[in-house]
Amino acid sequence: MANILVVDDELGIRDLLSEILNDEGHQVDLAENAAQARAARALARPDLVLLDIWMPDTDGVTLLKEWSSSGLLTMPVIMMSGHATIDTAVEATRIGAMAFLEKPITLQKLLKAVEQGLARTLARPVAVSYAALPVPQFTGEVMMASGVLAATAERSPQATQSFLLEKPLREARDEFEKAYFEFHLAKEGGSMTRVAEKTGLERTHLYRKLKQLGVDLSRGKRGA
Repeated sequence: MANILVVDDELGIRDLLSEILNDEGHQVDLAENAAQARAARALARPDLVLLDIWMPDTDGVTLLKEWSSSGLLTMPVIMMSGHATIDTAVEATRIGAMAFLEKPITLQKLLKAVEQGLARTLARPVAVSYAALPVPQFTGEVMMASGVLAATAERSPQATQSFLLEKPLREARDEFEKAYFEFHLAKEGGSMTRVAEKTGLERTHLYRKLKQLGVDLSRGKRGA
């Protein structure tokens, strides 16, 4: 599973791409303009960006230049447009875009471009910390050592979960996300609603993600 940012000013395009990518098991963040894209890029550190060229405030090529010049072009970017010229596509590629998709985008071309883009994504160093929790029976601690990310949670006396960072990105991400959601489920007493609010996911999306990750939903209270 990868974190993909879709930037497009057309609601229909955002919804369509989000649905397709969610069905493929990816986490999708959406932005309708450059300002939202900047905020999402800073917050979520996406593994890949699908970026529309023609947007009302700042166009996609200008945003791509901005990311490139400021050292923020650390992820593959796939440009999208239904009106761009060959010169525009060439310029975007020169700046750093890895591919260009012409609208309307076919499912086959989209999935192939995304797959190729994610294949180029390298695992980045991860720094994670759990804040002190107000629930005395559940606290968390995270350590980084020798390529291993270890999370310790006092659900029962001293339970430890380790993540090998040398694994493929998707496997490592899935393992971490499973532990992450189990952590919040335990903290929130199993309430799916509170976990959805805490993690910023829709409840239906959260439930589907938990099932994909193999999180056991039968244990403990799973409140509304």
